This record gives sequence, structure tokens and C-alpha cells, in this order.
Amino acid sequence: MLWSRILKVVGSIAMLLGTLDPLEGSVLILPGSALVALGVYLTGKDHRTVLYWTWAFILIAVGVAAMFALSAVGGIGGRSGHSMWWGVLILPYPVGWLMALAGGVAGLVRHFKAKGQAAHV
Repeated sequence: MLWSRILKVVGSIAMLLGTLDPLEGSVLILPGSALVALGVYLTGKDHRTVLYWTWAFILIAVGVAAMFALSAVGGIGGRSGHSMWWGVLILPYPVGWLMALAGGVAGLVRHFKAKGQAAHV
């Protein structure tokens, strides 16, 4: 239980720090999302929660891989010779990040709501 909490906190901090510059911060956001997904898996949460965080990680990984691949071949638009439409391949990255943000906020709300109910008992 302690390890899962540590993984989730460290992963969340890495994701928040990576948000300061989402392009270069992707090297923090990707492992951060992996740590959070692993932490959620280790807590033994319900199957839906584990699946949600796994998909958030997969989307981030696919989008970041596409971003690195497109950067390696010269980028998109302008004089690169690659259409701007190739940028669609990067979209899973912000979608996964938004999923992680929404899941993190929902988890914090559940945590504080449970603490509030425990205090009133």
C-alpha cells in the first residue's frame, strides 16, 4: 500500500512538472503516467480504474512516440515536406494527459470526501 502511494505521488509530481513545457516535459510526463498507472494497479483498485489509467498511459505513450518520430524526420509543416495533418498522430498525447488530469482530480475529490466522512463518524 505504501509503495503504491509513493508511486502515485511521484508520478503525479513528474506529470505536473512536465506540464510546464509539454514538449520537452514529455520525458517527465510519460514515465510519470507510467508510475501512476503502476501505483493504481498495485493498490488493487477496481478493474475500471486500473483500465482507465492504463489507457491514459497508452495514449500518452503513443502520442509522445509520434511526436519524437515526427521530430526525427524533420517535423511537420513549413519546409519539412510533411503535411500538417501528420500532427493528428500526436493527438493521443494531450488526450491521455487530460484523462490523467481528470482522473487525478477525481481521485483527490474521492480521497478528501472519504476523509471528511471519516471525520464526521
